[in-house]
This record gives sequence, structure tokens and C-alpha cells, in this order.
Amino acid sequence: MAEDLSSMQQVEGQVKWFDPAKGYGFVVSDLGGPDILLHVNVLRNFGQSSVADGSRIEIVTHRTERGVQAVEIVSITPPARTEGPVLSDFSHLDIEELHGHPLEPARVKWFDKAKGFGFANVFGSEEDVFLHIEVLRQSGLADLQPGEALAMRVIDGRRGRMAAEVLAWEAAVEAPATPAASDEAEEPRVENVQAS
Repeated sequence: MAEDLSSMQQVEGQVKWFDPAKGYGFVVSDLGGPDILLHVNVLRNFGQSSVADGSRIEIVTHRTERGVQAVEIVSITPPARTEGPVLSDFSHLDIEELHGHPLEPARVKWFDKAKGFGFANVFGSEEDVFLHIEVLRQSGLADLQPGEALAMRVIDGRRGRMAAEVLAWEAAVEAPATPAASDEAEEPRVENVQAS
């Protein structure tokens, strides 16, 4: 059966909720209308296995007999951050100092959303890096799967090595060569990088 491409539409909105265990969630369009189904496979094609509730999202949608669903993610912007550090371990860091730390490629060892933490390993190192749920939320993620590839900014905290920022793997590919590539203070925005 041929797909009707006339029903494709690019939409901006907000993630209403997403449950990685169920494998789906919903987006509310800025233009109103029915909720838009967001399936985990669409997220995986973007390079993530979860997305934080309240994240801004730009997607390509397709209307089907069962409703509107996302078929591609163009970009995700994490929810607005609250003032002050996410964790007390970061209270001594300013944003420029944090962004002075390089994005390092890593793989999730394990993560337990119910406990609110887990660990990852930077490629080439056996040393565990602590991952806190609040760091994930500020980065626009809600959960992580074992073996998932990430880009992280790692600091030496009071509890040892810990992730201060966690991004989708593709973000490391897009990272500027210098930490101060822009004078503008802007929320992190992860763009989809797919070969055309």
C-alpha cells in the first residue's frame, strides 16, 4: 500500500509525557489539535531512548486512520532550567566553566530511574561516572538503557567522577571545536544529524 505523503506536516510542540517502559508518549502541538503519538522507535532514530516531559520538540507528523503520529524528530530542547545548580556538587561551577569541560563519548553501564541514578563509562576508561536523574532531566532525557551511547561533560565532584551534562551521542558530533563558540547564553538544543 502506498503511503499518502500529503498528510505529512512539520509541527512544534511540547512533550506531554513519555514512558520508556511503555515505549511511547504524546506531544501537544502549539497549534492545538489532537495529541500526537511519539513512539520510542522515532526517538531511537534521533539517537535517544527517552525524552523529558515538558521538552520542546519539533517533529514531522503523519495523519493515519488511528490519529496523528510523529515519524521524525527534527530537534529537541530540554525544559527550561531552574535557577541555581541542579546538584550541590555543581554549586562551585559557573556555566562557562562547565562548558569548558569537553564532551566525552560514553556508554551507559546501568541506570535505575526509580533509584534516580546509574553509571556510565567514558570510552577507553574502566572508571565509573555517576549519572543523576536531575542531570538527565536538565538535558532533556528521562531514562537511559544499558549500552546506550552518550556524550557527557564529566567533572570531579565530592562523590567522585560525575556527569554534569548528558547529551545524545549525536551532540558530540555537532560540538564546536572551542567551548566558547558563541557569546549567547542559550538552552542546549540537540539537532538531528542524519546523512542525506
